Amino acid sequence: MDRWSEADANAWWAARRWVCGFNFLPSSAVNFLEMWHGDSFDRPTIERELGWAAEIGYNAVRFNPHFLVWQHDRDGLIERLDWITGVAARLGIGVVPCLFDDCGFGGEEPVYGPQPDPLPGVHNSRAVASPGRRAVMDRGRWPGFERYVRDVTRAFRDDRRILFWDVYNEPGNRMQFGPEGFSQFEGDLEPHALALMEAAFGWMREEVPEQPITVGAWNTPVPDDVDHVNPYQTEIDRSALRHSDIVTFHAYWRADRVARFIDYLSVLDRPMLCTEWMARTVDSRIEDQLHMFHERGVGCFQWGLVRGRSQTHLPWPSQLVEAHGGRVAPSVWFHDVLYEDGRPYEPHEINAIGALMQPTPDPEIGGIRK
Repeated sequence: MDRWSEADANAWWAARRWVCGFNFLPSSAVNFLEMWHGDSFDRPTIERELGWAAEIGYNAVRFNPHFLVWQHDRDGLIERLDWITGVAARLGIGVVPCLFDDCGFGGEEPVYGPQPDPLPGVHNSRAVASPGRRAVMDRGRWPGFERYVRDVTRAFRDDRRILFWDVYNEPGNRMQFGPEGFSQFEGDLEPHALALMEAAFGWMREEVPEQPITVGAWNTPVPDDVDHVNPYQTEIDRSALRHSDIVTFHAYWRADRVARFIDYLSVLDRPMLCTEWMARTVDSRIEDQLHMFHERGVGCFQWGLVRGRSQTHLPWPSQLVEAHGGRVAPSVWFHDVLYEDGRPYEPHEINAIGALMQPTPDPEIGGIRK
């Protein structure tokens, strides 16, 4: 199976309404291992929180199954993925699974089993990568990664509840957040992540999924005083854009800079979605950017839904916030839009989403599309 043509990708996009989604960890999960593990997969909380999302007007959800859960409990992971996809579809929400992830912000390698409680006051303190950064660097483990990609893809390749596939979240990301602040993973991760990403594109295409596949471009270090520099300079980002059926990117930046990213990517003439955005203290805000995404026909997935054990309502470390042109404001939520009881953190944000999203029949996912 080859990369989709521009015409096929744009026809896929034209058949659906504008996508307004969110990245999801239930409030009861400290990381994606805890979310998917059989002993802590919290069906009541997941169903309740997805219901709140549908009431707000969201019509898509992105989340990361974890390789270690598949490795230790393959049938359980497939059943849980099918169940959550079914819950989302009944609510009119399309699903975007993301199979690999290098965002091990907590700094520890993933370990299957019960997960530790969050570190007080630390953003995403127990976030772990999938399959793990050191595992990515061990080529001897790659046959297992191939079986995982092929198996999960094969199980859902003709499932209309799946909106699209995200192959790998932020490949090569070495950032770590801890009690001492911001640091970098020590290891030659990037070349291995690039190779694994490109291999995974091939494995997935050979399973012939009906849905498009993508990896988001995520490195966007554009200086404020440079107006005409292509932001996508890393080989990982360039390769991701070359291989993806649809264009996806991440943008925790203020609106004028995000508009420039969209301008650069628009020359690719493919559907475009921002699969991670919204971080208030770096001026990535719903009131500033949601209408821009809508007017320019760019789908979007904000980070977070309900404040919980991941503690993503807390800010990044100060040096990273300041590097993004923001300000450290612990009293202002960084991510997430709802309290644990479903109350909105900022009612005007919820109103802005609802104003753009009206329920209409959606034959693609078999429910009511918001």
